[in-house]
Amino acid sequence: MDVSQLAPGISYAVTDRTGGVSPAPYDGRNLGGLTGDDYANVLRNRQLTAAQLGLAPDRVVFMHQVHSATVARVAAPFTAAAPDLDGIWTTEPGLALASLGADCAAVLVADPVARIIGAAHSGRAGTMSGVATNLVTAMSEAGADPARMTAYIGPAACGRCYEVPEAMRAESAALLPETYATTSWGTPSLDLPAGIAAQLRKAGLTDVHRDPRCTIETADLYSHRRDAPTGRFAAYIWLA
Repeated sequence: MDVSQLAPGISYAVTDRTGGVSPAPYDGRNLGGLTGDDYANVLRNRQLTAAQLGLAPDRVVFMHQVHSATVARVAAPFTAAAPDLDGIWTTEPGLALASLGADCAAVLVADPVARIIGAAHSGRAGTMSGVATNLVTAMSEAGADPARMTAYIGPAACGRCYEVPEAMRAESAALLPETYATTSWGTPSLDLPAGIAAQLRKAGLTDVHRDPRCTIETADLYSHRRDAPTGRFAAYIWLA
């Protein structure tokens, strides 16, 4: 779990399942609160992770992710139950935004000049309804410029592995042709990261990076399809 620079003055990190205190089948750094794991373990894992990333545990924003296209600006962590959201953005230095996943893709976006950052959770439903596009639009309305933005698409189920019914592939590809894929064993599948990248480029971004790791193929990442029940890893982004 290394801290990297997404753009000047903007850091990000992606966790894995190593470390932490959760027992099997969530072993060990489960950061998802709706997985069946004891929530005390989740809170401890979030605290440990924040400390290891050099963040204040009370300055990390987690969403209640519901596979929507809803995004909102945040200035602090939620003091009560988080609202239903799948995208958040901020201009607050030191406030980290987190996107949980276990096959769905995290999308991190940053404009280093406007000093605006965002994070989205983009699964199949969220991708088809355009959560990443909505995030870019909201940030742009606040002064960010897509031409200056850098985006990172986190680990997700890849097109070689994300098998779906033929009708779902056809329906998805009709909306977003770049998602059309075939598994390594010859059945219909979806390449959601390819679709997300296409959405970001259509929104005006040219600097788009895709993590090559497939969650289903990578043992030290959580994968709901491979291991359910299981935990959630997270992608974090923050302004220095």
